[in-house]
Amino acid sequence: MRVMGRSGFTVAEVMVAVVVLSVGILALAGSAAATSRMVGWGRHAARVAQVAATRVERLHQVAFSTAPHCGHPEWRSDSAVGAGIAESWQMLDASGPVRRVMVVLRSHGPTGTSSDTVLTAVLCGAS
Repeated sequence: MRVMGRSGFTVAEVMVAVVVLSVGILALAGSAAATSRMVGWGRHAARVAQVAATRVERLHQVAFSTAPHCGHPEWRSDSAVGAGIAESWQMLDASGPVRRVMVVLRSHGPTGTSSDTVLTAVLCGAS
């Protein structure tokens, strides 16, 4: 009940405003946390993709460094660990003009251990 001649807010109005403000702040904090997780995952995924691209490029360089192609001693299945990412690559085809290569990357990301696989092909038939 309002008294004539007085201005201001009632206790009920102030309580409703505090509740609405609190809900808004909690929603903002939740979305900031989700955004932070997504940025962390994106950074991790970009790093893994860069390592995979580097390994595939190195395998192409090794394959084309000899005549005939794919005759270099380094052209074999192997593994390496660097920058917190374990790499292994396997030559799926031992001979032929097109040889499939599988690169597997294992790393510890924001949500635990992850494994990513890249399958590519290298032309080995023409020199």
